[in-house]
Amino acid sequence: MNISRVAFVIILLCLLGVGGCGKRLPAQEPKPKRPVHVAQAVIRDVPIYREEIGHCTASETVMVQPQVAGAIVAIHFEDGVEVKKGDRLFSIDPRPYQAALAKAKATLAQNRTKAAHARLLATRHEELSKKNVIPQQEYEGFLYAAEAAEAMVQADEAAVLAAQIDLERCEILSPIDGRTSKRMSDVGNVVTPGGPPLLLIQRQDPLYVDFTIVEKDLPEIRKFWEKGTLKVEVSFANDPSKRREAVFSFLDSGVEQSSGRIWARARLENADRLFWPGQFVQVRLLLDTIKDAVLVPVEAVQAGQAGSFIFVVKDDETVELRKVKPGQKQDGFLVIEEGLASGETVVVTGQISLAPGAAVKIVPREED
Repeated sequence: MNISRVAFVIILLCLLGVGGCGKRLPAQEPKPKRPVHVAQAVIRDVPIYREEIGHCTASETVMVQPQVAGAIVAIHFEDGVEVKKGDRLFSIDPRPYQAALAKAKATLAQNRTKAAHARLLATRHEELSKKNVIPQQEYEGFLYAAEAAEAMVQADEAAVLAAQIDLERCEILSPIDGRTSKRMSDVGNVVTPGGPPLLLIQRQDPLYVDFTIVEKDLPEIRKFWEKGTLKVEVSFANDPSKRREAVFSFLDSGVEQSSGRIWARARLENADRLFWPGQFVQVRLLLDTIKDAVLVPVEAVQAGQAGSFIFVVKDDETVELRKVKPGQKQDGFLVIEEGLASGETVVVTGQISLAPGAAVKIVPREED
């Protein structure tokens, strides 16, 4: 019985062998390599910084208003030009004020003559009083009249000075160096003190850059400011290459409770008028420097459910998925605090079709 079973198995195997004769299993085709762009991780010294959004503010702003009433008879500037302190801007009709000054001077001259005569009479009666020719009371009357006349002269001198000031105010001068806005009144308009302003002047060099700081960053920023090592850079959000250094100059006296932020200010030299009052800018506060930081292009770092990762290209042209700890950005690069070493090759573009162990074909980038 055992022999027959063995024979049956042998016959079955032979039949299976015959049925399979002449047939070959198809060869498994290699998976195609995925084209990718790559870059090498590099080492650089990277500044530690905080970034905020700020806006430019004129360092001096003046609303020019008339200080005397009258009709504007001349305008001495063009809209939107640079003016210096003391430049003439508007002329108000001076004739009423010239007449008022002349009248005040005439009144002063008249009362000076009266005061001199009153003093002369007081002096004469003083001698008569000493000789008991006249009573003391009569002398005192002349003395008081002389003092009153001299007080009147002082009042007249003040009136002349006031009239002189009003006349000078008919010429409206620029109180600061700055750029003019469009004028808000024309020749022929009658203006009055306290009325609508005539002009806005803003000083554009230097500029102030106002921004806010998060409360949690305040101790660190204060530390570097007090050390004198805190630096500020200002640039346009859409063009970081146009970056200027500014001087940290102001920190507000308290944190806003509603927002948890504190106002700060930097002073920015702006001789070429690159920046403009009211313009929003990117503010970078440079605190310290990271020595020998590992950097990769920003595009190399991907975000997944388990955190940030990078595809690293190995020597056999396959990729390894590597979890990393990214740090701050620096001019198109990202600092990798953990998970990557300098010189390793990382995938910059083409990650969407990759999986761990996938074979890749390195394609040069256009800028390479």
